[in-house]
Amino acid sequence: MPQLEIACFNLKSAEIAFKNGADRIELCVEMDTGGITPSLEMIQKAKVKINIPIYVMIRPRGGNFVYSETEFQWMQSKIKTLKEIGVDGFVFGILEAQNKVNKIQNKALVSLAKPLPCTFHRAFDEVPNPFEALEELIACGFQTILTSGNASNVNEGVTQLTLLVQKATNRITIMPGGGLRSSNVKEIYAQTKAKFYHSSAITDKTEIANPIEIQRLQSILNE
Repeated sequence: MPQLEIACFNLKSAEIAFKNGADRIELCVEMDTGGITPSLEMIQKAKVKINIPIYVMIRPRGGNFVYSETEFQWMQSKIKTLKEIGVDGFVFGILEAQNKVNKIQNKALVSLAKPLPCTFHRAFDEVPNPFEALEELIACGFQTILTSGNASNVNEGVTQLTLLVQKATNRITIMPGGGLRSSNVKEIYAQTKAKFYHSSAITDKTEIANPIEIQRLQSILNE
């Protein structure tokens, strides 16, 4: 059965996702930057109120995915701290200057996170050779890649997403995300046959997930 992850940019969205059938939460803040690491206080409050897996975004800032040594050390420190308080997984992605996968730094963070699972986020959509990057991320130890198929959204990237799912086989999970809604998830699922799907379920100008949208997404995936 396909599963659904909801990207939550605030505690209210996380509670809504939990109460309306999400299988997992990606917790972050600052939607306009694509998401950065939430506060420790927010994560702790979420853990008290929510009883599904919470994966936390490890990202020090918006902008590109090439990080300084200081930023990399900050990411390491965050993973250590959040492991201690019992989160369920991490979401991050580090690139080199030419947007290739930074294998050394990503592998170091994945190793630091063990035994918790890691998702490589939509930094993947910046890489010049997605199929080379796919193999590198498998070698780094990631369990999931969040991607729109190297396009601006899943509708435009659906053909690429399908190829990525086929290439990944059972070695890593390809999770379509980026413009995924109840209006298109049936088509994306029918074509890609992916096992996990990612949406913010936001349907208006707020940063709050829509409970009805989450229910619709889950209902369609469970048909």
